[in-house]
Amino acid sequence: VYDLGGGTFDVSILDIDDGVIEVLATAGNNRLGGDDFDECIMKWMASEFKRTDGVDLSGDKVAMQRLKEAAEKAKIELSGVTSTNINLPYITADATGPKHLDLTLTRAKFNELTAHLVEATAGPVRQALSDAGLTGNDIHKVLMVGGSSRIPAVQEMVKKLTGKEGFKGINP
Repeated sequence: VYDLGGGTFDVSILDIDDGVIEVLATAGNNRLGGDDFDECIMKWMASEFKRTDGVDLSGDKVAMQRLKEAAEKAKIELSGVTSTNINLPYITADATGPKHLDLTLTRAKFNELTAHLVEATAGPVRQALSDAGLTGNDIHKVLMVGGSSRIPAVQEMVKKLTGKEGFKGINP
């Protein structure tokens, strides 16, 4: 079970035989989750806006909340499309008038921004496999749980580690 939720990451290796479930190993990171992916997008949006419009949004709580909501939406959209538009009208204003944020985030840029997070999930997977005395080839099915398990780069990493496509039949 590969569970990448909003705030935590957990992996469990289970042996299911004749309806009996035995936990062989668990590992994870209680400080890694989908919120971290959102944070990477937020930082990128704020940085791009500062570069193009010369305004630092990091001290504006209302603007940062709007960036957070837009970041999560973009993350979800990029699980199904290769690019998404982030349009936040009236994000702030200066002496020249209102300012609007309008950016395109590609899946490739998202993958670049979050590669360290995807890689951070690999360690606990390897640890759980080691603790269970197994290799990726010994795993029969990988159950993908948690909204961020839908991120294509996450799915690719799971396939690389286990040789299996993650099963996404459960609503995260």
